[in-house]
Amino acid sequence: MADRNFVASLDKGLQVLGCFGRQHTRLTVSEAARLTGVTPASARRSLLTLQTLGYLDSDGKHFWMLPRALLIAHSYLASRAAPALAQPLLDALSERTRESASLGKLLDDDAIIIARSTARRSLSIGLGIGSRLPAYCSAIGRVLLASLPPAEAERRVRAMPRQPLTARSVYELRPVLARVARCREQGFAGSDGELELGVRSMAVPVHDRSGGLVGAMSIAVRAERMDFAEFQEAFLPALRKAASSLGARLYPE
Repeated sequence: MADRNFVASLDKGLQVLGCFGRQHTRLTVSEAARLTGVTPASARRSLLTLQTLGYLDSDGKHFWMLPRALLIAHSYLASRAAPALAQPLLDALSERTRESASLGKLLDDDAIIIARSTARRSLSIGLGIGSRLPAYCSAIGRVLLASLPPAEAERRVRAMPRQPLTARSVYELRPVLARVARCREQGFAGSDGELELGVRSMAVPVHDRSGGLVGAMSIAVRAERMDFAEFQEAFLPALRKAASSLGARLYPE
């Protein structure tokens, strides 16, 4: 039986907002319908409602996002302690290492970035707050999967779409689960050229004062700067220290 408190039209509208991105900056009604899995008529109503509310604009055929949409992200960032407390620690870590550092949480099949500091651009695609990385082949995603009970982590990995993003991507079920299990044992995860060739990343969990998982903190480096063993030796202690400092400041939500 459907939940009487569930507002299906609101769900569809939020799905439409979420389908805009770097690859979909402007959408037609049919494109929005395809990306969200709703009928064109339903997508059209959502798009026109969001336009009336000032979240979208349109030339009559294509729709695109307006700055009002940032109010939704700002409400999250302003109301949660982790992003604000993480930012100065990420800035210090980035300044010390001259590399990019991020804090992320698990969202569906991805790790979503909720705080970030960039000393230099590691990934050519660029990352910012709200960017999503596939959990199965990103360091930050593997840490978040490792925080789940093993059976739940395996269920999620089995269900998520997995494909190679580069020739180095680990995406088949057993190897992915093996890396998640290794992260659970070692307390950190790595990803070497799996998201983009020439980029290495490493991540560790962040726990609050009660031991509950808050998220995962990561750092990335261009491959030509150092090999993975050098990367781990040089930056893992600083990454763990920053994660520990953040956790000590966070109370259970």
